[in-house]
Amino acid sequence: MDVPVYNMQGEQVSTFAIDEQSLGGSVRPGLIKQAYVMFHANLRQGSAHTRNRSEVQGSTRKIYMQKGTGRARHGAKTANLFRGGGHTFAKDARRTNFRQDMPKKMRRLANRNALLAKLVDGEVKIIDSLQMSEAKTKAFAAVMAALKLDRPALVALSVDPEKSRNGRASARNLADATLCRSDQLTAFELMNHRYVIIEKAELEAWLNGPGSQTDKSAKLEPMGKQAKKERRKRPYEKKAVYRAGDKPKPAQASEGEGA
Repeated sequence: MDVPVYNMQGEQVSTFAIDEQSLGGSVRPGLIKQAYVMFHANLRQGSAHTRNRSEVQGSTRKIYMQKGTGRARHGAKTANLFRGGGHTFAKDARRTNFRQDMPKKMRRLANRNALLAKLVDGEVKIIDSLQMSEAKTKAFAAVMAALKLDRPALVALSVDPEKSRNGRASARNLADATLCRSDQLTAFELMNHRYVIIEKAELEAWLNGPGSQTDKSAKLEPMGKQAKKERRKRPYEKKAVYRAGDKPKPAQASEGEGA
């Protein structure tokens, strides 16, 4: 499949060849729906909570005598029959109650198959270079207008924060643009937006990255394992970096050295 590549003025400059078989071969609606439902369910906060009888604060003293009053038998005022009492069937929702999961290979294949569905419909706009010289919302709105986008678009920016700094600052105020990192494209985000804007180099990296492992190699030789190790080292490396204006402390003399 040859997909047109545009510049920031909306002119086609080249084409980008994508192997359909690497994206699943054909669109699989059932697989995409299963992944969409999973991602959507995992976004639920799960904070619905009402107090039951034991959680309501108040005295547990019997409100009046059991017999002799002619009234119904009651105990503490925290019962559900009284105002301010506990709920009979109290809500106690948690995030784990709604969480769903899919095998890694299925999840990755669903993400790639969702991209194939967008490519078949011509809703993926590949840009040769999406690096902006300055942070300007008007300039990014002009890019979207040049691409003739009439519906909300998902803008996949570079993983490098320095390269995507101006683009992120330019598009974040646009109502019809949703920003995400290019390595975090999922079936949920792709299906929630009509168009996808992505740089050619970033799309190529996503196609050849860890998400391309949809077979047994995802478990035997994972490509993202080395990247995980590098991310874990970063917090410790930052401690050795001095802020602007700071100077390293002078080395203290050891006990054996003279003053």
